[in-house]
Order: sequence, then structure tokens, then C-alpha cells
Amino acid sequence: MTSTSTRRGATRQRLYEAAITLIAEQGFSATTMEQIAERAGVAKGTVYYNFGGKTELFQELLRQGVAPLTAGLRAAAQGALAGSGGAVDALDGMTRAALVFIAANPDFTRLLVAEQWRTNRAWHPTLTEVRHQLTGLVEEVLQQGVKSGELDPALDIELTGGALVGMVALGALEWLAFHPARSLDEVHAALSVLLRGRLGGGGAA
Repeated sequence: MTSTSTRRGATRQRLYEAAITLIAEQGFSATTMEQIAERAGVAKGTVYYNFGGKTELFQELLRQGVAPLTAGLRAAAQGALAGSGGAVDALDGMTRAALVFIAANPDFTRLLVAEQWRTNRAWHPTLTEVRHQLTGLVEEVLQQGVKSGELDPALDIELTGGALVGMVALGALEWLAFHPARSLDEVHAALSVLLRGRLGGGGAA
């Protein structure tokens, strides 16, 4: 990698971080390119040079931000399924992996959750794509659980997958906003009770 590409990568990273913080604080519409540039410590033209506009920046921000989360979820699921665990164990491992990510990236998580409701945005297809990456991983594990007989074959996989992703995301935000003194282990244990109580009872769904 050349020094020029290294510098550009560092600049883009600063812009990502500035945009995430500002949009999480005040929303997409209220955040301007000038504010992003100022927070990142670059000229306004640098933002346009790297991304073209705010919508393009936000789309790339979503894709880059969710990549380590999907990687962590996939690794957690594969680790559980490769051992002696079943689908519920895999989902529990994914829950913990998600909490670790959210604790390290609270602004991105708030942004991701808040902006899902704004369905009239130009970038909503990108947000839908990102969401499907997350729910798709959960749905794959649910399907394996149904196939193995661990989970009820009547389980609505699509709705259950979305509900589990929402449970973890909102549960984590509740933790960070209102119970910050609680440990990650405590939050994971609470969500694990909900998960196992609903899916882990021999196929109850």
C-alpha cells in the first residue's frame, strides 16, 4: 500500500468516525457536511472528494460499520456449531458477540437502530441490505435448528430472526443508556434467559 493510499484510508476513517458520532447525536438530516469535516479536522472539499455527498458517505459508513459485527456473529455461530452446541447455543454465542460489538461501538448501534424507521431515505436500500446481512445469519442458525429437530418446524424463521436481532440491539441500548453500571456478563445472562426460555425448551416457539 502506498503512502498516498494509506493517508486516504486514514482520512476516510476519520470521516466515518466523525459522521457516526454526529449522526448518532443529532440525526442524519441535522448533520451537515461542514460539521463532519470540522469534526474530522479536514476541509469540506475533502469529504466530497472521498464520498461525493452525505448520502454516499452514509451508505459506505453502514457497510463498513456492520462488517466486523457480521464477522463476529458468524465466528460465534460457527464456533458453537463446530463443537457440541446446537442452534440455541449458537444463538447465545451470537448474542454475546453482538453485545461485545455494541459496547465497543455504541454510536454506530444507535445510528443503525434509529435510522431504520426512516424508510423514505435515499439510502434505505443500503440499510435494508445491511439489516438482511444480520438477520440472515440468525435465520441460517434457526434453519439448522429446525432441520436438526432442536427447534419447532412451525417456527416462523424470518420473523423470529428479526425479533432476536431487535431484542439484542434494544436490550443493549437499554443497558448503555440506563444501566451502564451493569457488566456485559450480566446483560448477556439476562438476554440468554429470554433466548433459552423461548427457543430452548425443546422446540417451544
